[in-house]
Amino acid sequence: MRVVRWPGAFLLFVVMAVVAGVLVAVAVTPGVALAGQGVSSAAEFFEDLPSYLDISTPQQVSTIYAKKGGQDVAIASFFAENRVIVKDSAIATTVKQAAIDTEDPRFATEGGIDVVGTLRGAASTALGKDVQGGSSITQQYVKNVLVQQCEQLGTQSKIDSCYQHVTEVSPQRKLQEMRYAIAVNKKYSKSQILTGYLNIVGLGGRVYGVEAGAEYYFGVTAAQLNLEQSATLVAILNNPANLRIDEPADTDNGSANGYALTKARRDYVLKRMYVHHDITKQQRDAAIAAPITPKITATTNGCAAAVQYDAGYFCDYVRNVVLHDSAFGTTEADRITTLDTKGLKIYTSLDLDLQATAQSALSTYVPSTMTYVHIGGSNVTIQPGTGRVLSMVQNTSFNQSDAAPPGSTSVNYSTDQAYGGSTGFQTGSTFKVFTLAEWLASGHTLNQYVNTTEHTYPTAEFTNTCENIAGAPWPVANAEAVPASMSVMLATAESINTAFAAMGKQLDLCQIAKLAEAMGIHKANGASGLFEGPSMILGVNELSPLTLASAYAGFANGGVFCTPVAIDKVTQANGKSIAPTPTTCTRGVSAQVAATVDYALQGVLQGSGTAASANPGDSTPKFAKTGTTDADVQNWLVTSTTKYTNATWIGNVKGAVGLANVPMLAGTTGYSAKFGVGRTMMTTLDQKYGGDALPTPDPTMVGSTSPKSTARSGSSSTTATIPAPSTGK
Repeated sequence: MRVVRWPGAFLLFVVMAVVAGVLVAVAVTPGVALAGQGVSSAAEFFEDLPSYLDISTPQQVSTIYAKKGGQDVAIASFFAENRVIVKDSAIATTVKQAAIDTEDPRFATEGGIDVVGTLRGAASTALGKDVQGGSSITQQYVKNVLVQQCEQLGTQSKIDSCYQHVTEVSPQRKLQEMRYAIAVNKKYSKSQILTGYLNIVGLGGRVYGVEAGAEYYFGVTAAQLNLEQSATLVAILNNPANLRIDEPADTDNGSANGYALTKARRDYVLKRMYVHHDITKQQRDAAIAAPITPKITATTNGCAAAVQYDAGYFCDYVRNVVLHDSAFGTTEADRITTLDTKGLKIYTSLDLDLQATAQSALSTYVPSTMTYVHIGGSNVTIQPGTGRVLSMVQNTSFNQSDAAPPGSTSVNYSTDQAYGGSTGFQTGSTFKVFTLAEWLASGHTLNQYVNTTEHTYPTAEFTNTCENIAGAPWPVANAEAVPASMSVMLATAESINTAFAAMGKQLDLCQIAKLAEAMGIHKANGASGLFEGPSMILGVNELSPLTLASAYAGFANGGVFCTPVAIDKVTQANGKSIAPTPTTCTRGVSAQVAATVDYALQGVLQGSGTAASANPGDSTPKFAKTGTTDADVQNWLVTSTTKYTNATWIGNVKGAVGLANVPMLAGTTGYSAKFGVGRTMMTTLDQKYGGDALPTPDPTMVGSTSPKSTARSGSSSTTATIPAPSTGK
């Protein structure tokens, strides 16, 4: 025979339950008076408990969107808890009925707490059992809100301490929960409380709320749930850890026994619905006879879902943008929390139609793997004047696994290392644009002739007012025979190395580097400062395609460089907006220099220009520049109109295998593949984005043949060594 114990805590619990009932009566009928000194004192004690509960928006799924056919399309989700908040009208009536009939039949009339249920639970405690049962839906809602508040505290130790406090089995905790419940009942309608409860409850694993539960377990929305499905979800919320139906191999509650534990609880729910006259006997019997048939439809957490749009790398770039932007939180941990819990709607600059074209173009010419080359390829499109990233693809599949199969990686070849990218790649002759711009800014002209016969350059022949340069003489070769001298205009179109080396001798290497940096150029690995030795002229600094594209977009934008941006706008689940850090536009070169550079680079796509084979032959004004390193280890093509800038890189991710004559796809080689990609992209981009007439070049920068003085002041403080030379175009 069980020994009945009546501890003091139990007596207090019963008294407080009675007091709570009286307070509820007072709340419902203000004319009711409290009688008796004992009850009055207890009521005062109860009233002194904290009553304000801040019901903030619970954790929700954040979603990244891109444009397809002009419409916003969700491409990826991030969450700590898979939850989508919905309104009362978006929840099936059967779910609401099932929850009330099973969890709290007196919900409609009680004042926030179920006094009868509370006393029943107290009696159970008095018989030696745990404090249990009797919690109204409002109390359960309060408890879930308190748990949510714990989970947003940041550190795990704070979360654990808070969670222990709000879930401890004690009369004191129960009384506080009741006090909150009464206050919540006064502030919110029954419909609001029930909807809040159904949106916050756990349904197994990382699934929370009826909308996410309906989508995950049955592949439908909460509004589309039928009777059996509604009863099943309400059954699961009773014991999510043991009654979830996404573990078919579970021996106690799996597909082999028809999810027996969940079915037993579901059938109980159905019987309670019948008892309370919300369903007929026929509906009850038919639903009980129906098996549990889950249709698990998982919401992918992270960028893996974006792979279906060939946007895994772009998605990962957006995530890294969020983690670096103080608009989303003071610390990186805060920003992760914001992304994973605040239900953000992140609308990006990505054009999915263009993205599909870019991926097809790159995959047509560049394989994802090669037997003896760690081959890589990237194509990225920037919008001049806004910095918006319109497309970003590469030759591999996005995969964050530690054991990613060949042809897949998580490294984004398009971006800097800090944003999920690589340490960058030497750019070859695409870097010549900065020497050309400094040439014009220093008073030289396009029609000026320079010597092309010198192939060995002592470092002493170069000027650098920022640092001392030292090392062996710099050897420079051309990819083909050239005249003894030629105009800078022709040397640019044909990318003649010795001509640009001769130009560099007449300039200040420090100023070339500063001009490049003013146009947004920086090392992909985050190291400060560019290498400023003579070989800088031919592109030995390792950059990301996004950085190079952004700089060229600055020339297309009248000399004004704009930092790249991937996010257009962000809203939170609570309706408030987050303003991500916008693009920053700064003048890198004068409008006259930019216009004249654009004019010179038009020749690259014409006649004997190095990218003439990539020209789509339409009427859109555009300019371009090619770049290769020795033996075509790295290959580049940058093309631009006033409306877009597109950069293609194809080369060695690591190692230094010469690609000049290595077969690629579609009959191309490591050298020529970029022209196929570029031609496809320009054809599409010209049709979709077009381009205005390029600005008229400055006549004095085109026609003058008498260079002005190039002397500039500066100081020397460091010594630079000289990387290997380049013979590419």
